[in-house]
Amino acid sequence: MASVEHTDGTGLTGEDGVRRRDFINIAAVSFAGVGGVAVVLPLIDQMNPSADVLALASTEVDLSAIQPGQAIKTTFRSQPLFVRQLTPKEIAEADKVDPSTLRDPQTLEERTVDGKKQWLITMGVCTHLGCVPLGAGEGENRGEYGGYFCPCHGSSYDTAARIRKGPAPKNLEVPKFSFTSDTAILVG
Repeated sequence: MASVEHTDGTGLTGEDGVRRRDFINIAAVSFAGVGGVAVVLPLIDQMNPSADVLALASTEVDLSAIQPGQAIKTTFRSQPLFVRQLTPKEIAEADKVDPSTLRDPQTLEERTVDGKKQWLITMGVCTHLGCVPLGAGEGENRGEYGGYFCPCHGSSYDTAARIRKGPAPKNLEVPKFSFTSDTAILVG
């Protein structure tokens, strides 16, 4: 028997036609992939933080003007930041509380830096619904535990900014920070 060759109108044999079709399919998929990457990369890049946001990624705070018993409010990442210098009495009050009796058990040592126990740095955002607690400003209501008081729903925090009463589920957050000198900290 004689072999018969079939052509598909291009003058190529069936086997060569398949190879050509495979090449065209691979080229089309590759072209679509490159086009997809060209579209997706700018979309992903636009999600990177802008320069003004990166500038807020860390905040330096001067502690030299804060007297024992005083607190200041500043901002970190567009949120309030409380910086308080605790008095020896406030430290003693925080230390005498058994952490196992707290809703969110933490000691003052866990919330401060070794050797700098008098400096309490917390975010000024109530962990219940995000209100700003009172107690950092002069003459503001510090609640029944002497720390911070959230006027929105009545959460009371003690001198270590630990939740003691009210609907807040957790202590005020302690951000990452470090001392750059005896009178300055870098938050973030």
